[in-house]
Amino acid sequence: MPVMKPLVKLLSMSDRGDLRKKAVCCFAAFLFAFPTMRIFGEDLVVPVGDKFLKVEVCAPDVVRVACAKDRSFFSRPSLVVLPQHERPRCIVKRTDREATLTSGKIRVHVDLQTGAIAFLDADGKTILCERSNGRTITPAIVQGERTFHVQQQWEPNADESLYGLGQQQLGILDIKGYDLDLWQYNSHIVVPFLVSSRGYGILWDNPSYTRFGDLREFEPVPLTNLTVTYFAGTTQLLQRAAHRIWVEFPNVEPKPNTLIDPELPPRGEIMVRWDGDIEPPVSGDYLLETLSDNGVKVWIDDKLLVQRWTQAWLPITQMARVPLNAGHRHRLRVEWTRDQGGTHMRLLWKTPPKKPATSLWSEVGDGVDYYFVYGPDLDKVIAGYRHLTGAVPLMPRWAFGLWQSRQRYKTAQESLDVLEGYRSRHLPIDNIVQDWFYWKEHEWGSHEFDPARFPDPQRWIDTIHNKYHARLMISVWGKFYPGTQNYDALHSRGFLYEAPLWEGLRDWVGDAYTYYDAFNPAARKLFWSQMQHDLFSKGIDAWWMDATEPDLTTFPDLNLLKLRMNPTALGVSTRVLNAFPLMNSRAVYEGQRAAAPNQRVFILTRCGFAGQQRYAAAVWSGDISSTWEAMRAQMPAGLGYSISGLPYWTMDTGGYALPPRFEPGENEAEDEWNELNARWFEFSTFVPILRLHGEGRPREPWTFGGAYDTILKFDRLRYRMLPYIYSMAGDVTQRAATMMRPMVMDFPQDATARQATDEYMFGPDLLVAPVTEYQVRSRSVYLPAGDWHDFWTGAKVAGGQTIEAPAPYDSIPLYVKAGSILPLGPDLQYTDEKPADPITLHVYPGANGAFTLYEDDGLTYRYERGGFTRIPIRWEDATRTLTIGERQGSFRGMLKRRTFEIAVVPEKTTQTIHYRGNAVEVRL
Repeated sequence: MPVMKPLVKLLSMSDRGDLRKKAVCCFAAFLFAFPTMRIFGEDLVVPVGDKFLKVEVCAPDVVRVACAKDRSFFSRPSLVVLPQHERPRCIVKRTDREATLTSGKIRVHVDLQTGAIAFLDADGKTILCERSNGRTITPAIVQGERTFHVQQQWEPNADESLYGLGQQQLGILDIKGYDLDLWQYNSHIVVPFLVSSRGYGILWDNPSYTRFGDLREFEPVPLTNLTVTYFAGTTQLLQRAAHRIWVEFPNVEPKPNTLIDPELPPRGEIMVRWDGDIEPPVSGDYLLETLSDNGVKVWIDDKLLVQRWTQAWLPITQMARVPLNAGHRHRLRVEWTRDQGGTHMRLLWKTPPKKPATSLWSEVGDGVDYYFVYGPDLDKVIAGYRHLTGAVPLMPRWAFGLWQSRQRYKTAQESLDVLEGYRSRHLPIDNIVQDWFYWKEHEWGSHEFDPARFPDPQRWIDTIHNKYHARLMISVWGKFYPGTQNYDALHSRGFLYEAPLWEGLRDWVGDAYTYYDAFNPAARKLFWSQMQHDLFSKGIDAWWMDATEPDLTTFPDLNLLKLRMNPTALGVSTRVLNAFPLMNSRAVYEGQRAAAPNQRVFILTRCGFAGQQRYAAAVWSGDISSTWEAMRAQMPAGLGYSISGLPYWTMDTGGYALPPRFEPGENEAEDEWNELNARWFEFSTFVPILRLHGEGRPREPWTFGGAYDTILKFDRLRYRMLPYIYSMAGDVTQRAATMMRPMVMDFPQDATARQATDEYMFGPDLLVAPVTEYQVRSRSVYLPAGDWHDFWTGAKVAGGQTIEAPAPYDSIPLYVKAGSILPLGPDLQYTDEKPADPITLHVYPGANGAFTLYEDDGLTYRYERGGFTRIPIRWEDATRTLTIGERQGSFRGMLKRRTFEIAVVPEKTTQTIHYRGNAVEVRL
């Protein structure tokens, strides 16, 4: 080519000048010779209209896309994403119209005219495309600050399902086609990580109030022939014409029994029924949304679409997607039953979008900023998320035993009596929880025990540890009453939200309160120092960080939350609205690690956000109701949270708030109450954290009548499964694994498995199918392709079909994949009672398989310095050979010699292996 002549001339120059200058000239000539290709480790930054677009390859399978009017946005600190220190090589090809960045696993195609981006795999197959002109940065004024609304739209893929974005209470797992408001409130958790069945994830790096899907607002459903009928019990009070389905408080925080509808009796149990017709303007999928307290049911054409009960003080949203046909009249029926105080009910809808898109929008942002993470294996997608946001510290081993809690133990002696009840009955337990109000009245936030009820806190804690061999978790809120020393210390330095104080906000107890500003680093340090001085110094083992939305409204209200959190140390509240639980967890984690560097941190918090896993924080699903419907909804809630990248999730086993039929003294439903708790405990045995909690009546196992034996059976099973569970925990920390797994993670090509909301995988081997209906003694279970074994009988069952599985009162359908190696340890009363020896390795034939047994000291951070062991175990099905591999690593206190009992399912005989760390091969 012509340009090679000057290059050859440069190389043959006789000038003996600076060789470095010659090298530069040669490299420049090389680039000139090949103008479409450069190899570097830098970013692509190009102007697009009046904005700048940055594409940054962060890892071979992770790409950052950012767009802003000001280039300084690209270097802004993130609350979620950690600094990325290693940069992979990538190849960039560029012309006047387009650029392509190629990394190890993905290609990124950039249209330099429009800025639209397409992500392709290594073979050039499209994974995901941005919509042309789908990125908008719109000037806005929010809470007096000049900023922008930001939105990114991607073209939807017809063959995909979408998951994640945190925890919803909608009873759905695949969120494609649903429109979600993403802001933190009790039972609703925001994690802006969206995962696709096509094997990619999108981390939306924006902590502001965010919306997923169609931005149009829900509207009242237009109805014809609408009537409303009021009932007291079965007695009809009146019937009249109506124009909408709506019972609501005025647009202020409500006073009890304040009603808009004058026909509704202010007190007592009533039922309101609306009947009418819908004539849809177009055909397609409509979204129906209810916001309700108490009980709500919605039917269209006699098909029940919504059924839920919730306590009066926590109205929740329910949603249904339903196909409706234009030109056809559809029958609608809605029933709202009020059996507690409260009056909140509305029905809205949204017509089908004209051009659906996968969309994320945030109220405040100086630019669009997201990360594309490719697997295609979904475990690798989650690994990419954790590469960006932080690895998961190991929880202490005792955290995987049983926790007992109640709202609340009023005295120190009450909790000791509960532990005595466990130990005397030989019921395994590891953790007792002290909920709120252990302090003196009117001294919330003091962290000081009421001497009348907790006369000797140190002795109480020591007794829990030394006599009952249990741990103590205690409730701490970021909430403070005026007049306490802790309040004064925070307030004097400007570390509290002032708006609630100016407003005179009062909690349900009747006292004024506010929260500290967790976005202020100095406030976080002072907050922890108060916890350390008053609580940690006494030997508290773990932290229940309650109400971390934060709880500044008496019922969910986005506008009031923004008003009362404003301002923060990082700007207006809307800018960082969803990140309060992240910052609060950071305060505790960093504080304890500094105070006791070798004691593992454990935090339980009511809300979460992206990145929170790096602070040893688990979440629970909030103040859910004690109903079968709520129990059923916890499966997709926990699975949606888990696939969002955060592994440790739990719930109030048995539900938190009681419907009237389960309240003490209502004996007609006592059998149902006991069965609900039996079934819920069976379910909870197979989630990352097992805990009992609730209000209204005792929640200890021996209070559940005929359910006791079932709870005892599953409690003991949980403890026998600790080698399996703790090995999973090791993989969570060291291999970015996920414990509670939606079926799509292991069977992404199976359309039936992808849509499953009532069964899931617990670790790599166990398929769990809880029972969530009263008096049901069998249920349908879908088994993906391959052979499976009934856990209880060992019987082999062919996959690729739906079966009717037995589910007696004391059992649930539980299946093990062929090829699995399931380690079960000895019976224990608490996790550290004795070493996990012997371990029975249950081998499920029908396929090759492998398992790695992970162990460490269970309490310290020595594992971070290599203090752990792994024992690889393999099963070769054709030769019926089990190989227990050479032990890798060591730790202080490990068993140098141990016993494995090997049992091939369903055979009854076992073979004993005495293992000393060297590889052993056994033919069975």
